[in-house]
Amino acid sequence: MYLASGMKPGEVVGVDAAGDLKVSAVPVATGRVDACFRDPLGKAHQVSWLEAAQDVVFEDCPLIRSFPVRYGRRVAPGWWWSSTSGRLVAYGSGVMRTQLMLLDRDPAVVALACRPVELVWREGGKVVSHAPQLMARLQDGSGLLLDCAGRTGSSARLAERARVVAAAAEAVGWSYRLAGPPDPMLVANVRWLAGYRRPRYAAGPWMPALVEAFCSPRPAVEAVRELGDPIALWPAVFHALWSGVLRVRLDEPLHERAVVSVARQEAGAA
Repeated sequence: MYLASGMKPGEVVGVDAAGDLKVSAVPVATGRVDACFRDPLGKAHQVSWLEAAQDVVFEDCPLIRSFPVRYGRRVAPGWWWSSTSGRLVAYGSGVMRTQLMLLDRDPAVVALACRPVELVWREGGKVVSHAPQLMARLQDGSGLLLDCAGRTGSSARLAERARVVAAAAEAVGWSYRLAGPPDPMLVANVRWLAGYRRPRYAAGPWMPALVEAFCSPRPAVEAVRELGDPIALWPAVFHALWSGVLRVRLDEPLHERAVVSVARQEAGAA
């Protein structure tokens, strides 16, 4: 990645279609970037990032640095139960929890971790380090490193360090995102569906009938009334919407007459 004419290193230069901030970058000697992490037994390691990215299962590593508790703030560090990995994943703030929730529903993501690695490099005679807030393992075996810009945007310090992290990720076939605030409607809808992400809400024996009922797009309430007891069926519908078996527009308000259909891959299997 190279610096465009007139741009300063680390400068935020725009916003992409997903709402993520685009950060300008300069060539980085990624061979001189180290990765600091703790193995599952808690032992600390520091090795070349190029080596670590290929060999270390970061999704099994604990937090490299914990999050501070700031008294008086509405959201403190906590834990998110991931339906992707079936275990708890830490988060440090409300914006991190939101991004973790969205990643947990992404079909390309197979594992999640919070701050499992810290990148260390030298810049201007100083040692600089940065621990991306979230890490996701993708279906193709590559990884995603993600930082949250927050509601007020990215700080100059974060944008400056993001350029190195982005270059280091690209050097090993990974990707890096500096995530801006997502669409509020999307967040509200996914947050509702996330309440039904646990396996106990799965349709089970209802699944064949549920898939058949939504083979053609139709208002959700019509299919639920047709199938039987709404109290038993609504949680199964919401779980199927969370897991991607069913689909619905999430950029519009989610209500009982929202049009639901079977996702393409499920329809093909059926």
